[in-house]
Amino acid sequence: MQLEDYFEFLTPEDIRIKGTRVGIEHILYEYIHRGQTPEAIAQKFRTVTMAQVYATILYYLENQKTVGKYVGDWLEYCLKAEAEYDRNPSPFVFKMRQIKEQKNTSQQLDRVH
Repeated sequence: MQLEDYFEFLTPEDIRIKGTRVGIEHILYEYIHRGQTPEAIAQKFRTVTMAQVYATILYYLENQKTVGKYVGDWLEYCLKAEAEYDRNPSPFVFKMRQIKEQKNTSQQLDRVH
């Protein structure tokens, strides 16, 4: 079995662990940025086997430049999407924020009186 056989290369921006809906970026984020052990990662992603976690880490280690860029691009996309969502929340989130703000204002007024 080749290392690449563990993955589905849907697009250059979407590499998933074969037989799952888990993108390699999720496994690698836990490993690279959160310092999680392969065992802890496998427990977190219950549809992924230990062999798949190790294969993902090995794939990263053997292709650090390209896979590192892949993960970096994913992180950048996530941060931009989160910032955009914060600027333009859904109507539900906007309403919940208003309710929270009104509640906080009311509590502050109660403390003053």
